[in-house]
Amino acid sequence: MPGHLLTIAEYAALDGTGFTELVEGRVVTSPGSGRSHDVAVCLLAGQLERQLPRGLAFVVRNDLDLCLAPDGEPGFARRPDLLIVGRAALARGNGLFRADEVLIVVEIVAPDSKRTDYQVKHDEYADAGIPHYWIVDTAEPVTLVACHRGGESGYADAPAVTGTFTTDVPFPVKLDLGALVP
Repeated sequence: MPGHLLTIAEYAALDGTGFTELVEGRVVTSPGSGRSHDVAVCLLAGQLERQLPRGLAFVVRNDLDLCLAPDGEPGFARRPDLLIVGRAALARGNGLFRADEVLIVVEIVAPDSKRTDYQVKHDEYADAGIPHYWIVDTAEPVTLVACHRGGESGYADAPAVTGTFTTDVPFPVKLDLGALVP
């Protein structure tokens, strides 16, 4: 690793960044997810895929430039469990997605990421201007907290939902949360 704080461009140029994130220019290891976490991500992606409107796609575990720092300054990049993006962002090819290309970020809470998912990433994603952030906690009972941009003040968080999550915003979707646990 270089001996200085990294820009987004320097981070993107690193080989093998698959289990890392960039926080204020520092490369940090992402917490291990485990098999049940990975299965939940796949099961959620499967439910979403059947309901996504034309023009949208899901992406699993791809680096996301939060665009929180000017070019050339120490950057911020996260690796969310799941992203909903426009197909135009996919057509751009490989590389980091940019915050302005993302409609929804989804994090599946792991025991060692609870504070990060509910607080740190919550604030970072809001600061980055990502319109929707869904936090799925697979501890029984499985819950989903839907957060949406509420003007300049960050996210407005809906109460945690159990059972079936249904919304029309930003598109109609119905998710069986209990089906996310094998």
